[in-house]
Amino acid sequence: MVDPKEPGPVLVEGPVEIVAPDGTVQRSDRFMVAVCTCRRSRTYPWCDTSHRPKERP
Repeated sequence: MVDPKEPGPVLVEGPVEIVAPDGTVQRSDRFMVAVCTCRRSRTYPWCDTSHRPKERP
């Protein structure tokens, strides 16, 4: 079980398998993965840094 305490992704040592509510499985063989907790990521369940505020011009 993972219990994040701060906003942002959860870093997990890999390899990692995540089972979605619909039963599909996402797998990463990387040595460290960032799992999205904000659900803004276009590559969900993997973090793509969408949680970061946009920079002003």
